Amino acid sequence: QVQLAESGGGLVQPGGSLRLSCVASNSAFVIYRMGWYRQAPGKQRELVATVTSGSILNYADSVKGRFTISRDAAKNTVYLQMSNLKPEDTAVYYCNAVVLTTDYWGQGTQVTVSS
Repeated sequence: QVQLAESGGGLVQPGGSLRLSCVASNSAFVIYRMGWYRQAPGKQRELVATVTSGSILNYADSVKGRFTISRDAAKNTVYLQMSNLKPEDTAVYYCNAVVLTTDYWGQGTQVTVSS
């Protein structure tokens, strides 16, 4: 059972920055893809950004140019650098890992953008 541990959420003012981290453990196979999704109150969970083992990146249009995803394969860790944060970025951010055909999820970390 793959376990994901997220860190780095918090409260930040509009225009500020945060970096999220997620470490995957207990994977017996190569992790094909890692990434971040988010869910705001009353809304469905949505993709933020993902990166594959072959370094293929995918971003939601709403975060392009502001967020950067990166991955340290040796450490089974994925990062999300978030800059120029906006109030609409407020959500619970979930780490995701895909191993073979199975999705694994972290517990989520709250990001609040407010003055």
